[in-house]
Amino acid sequence: MAPSRSSQPRSPQPGSSQPGDPPGAQPDGFHPDLPDDGEAGSTLPLRARLHHIRADALDGDTAQSGGMRRFAAVSGQSVGSERIWMGQTHVAPATASSDHHHGASETAIHVVSGHPEFVFLDDTNGTPEEVRLRTSPGDYVFVPPYVPHREENPDPDEEAVVVIARSTQEAIVVNLPHLYVHGREDGTEGPEGPERPDDGADGPGH
Repeated sequence: MAPSRSSQPRSPQPGSSQPGDPPGAQPDGFHPDLPDDGEAGSTLPLRARLHHIRADALDGDTAQSGGMRRFAAVSGQSVGSERIWMGQTHVAPATASSDHHHGASETAIHVVSGHPEFVFLDDTNGTPEEVRLRTSPGDYVFVPPYVPHREENPDPDEEAVVVIARSTQEAIVVNLPHLYVHGREDGTEGPEGPERPDDGADGPGH
């Protein structure tokens, strides 16, 4: 399901940032001297007015992942934000991300459509066990800093769309060989879990 307006968000452009690029290479970061070329006719600086980002103006020129399409909405590049980034991720049917975490960044997720699943390990009962959060439209998910996880869209036909807010401008993604419980980074293998669809890339998630 794409954004509801008649025009589609701008697709990723050749030469845009790709998975594995260092955070400094991402185009979303805030720059104090960023030219104010957004809304024509405005003489106010970026941080002295409200900003309306239309659904057909979302920007695909941001870090991308195999099987997913990410579109930036609120960012340092688009509106001069410093402490929050927001955008959309469209997850293709039968797709799973790699296991990963987002460093020091907090991430909040709102499910718009589809039934994406978010997977992490929990050892509350003394043994690491895979926990699967099965979500529905309208649900929210919070991902604390450094917590390993992955996203899956098990539906064979329906795309999943989520809105993402994160506390950093950098698209921090640390890919991992397997899930582990945060605070137990001792190399202990977690359960392998079910076989995940091959998305053709070892790319990051949301």
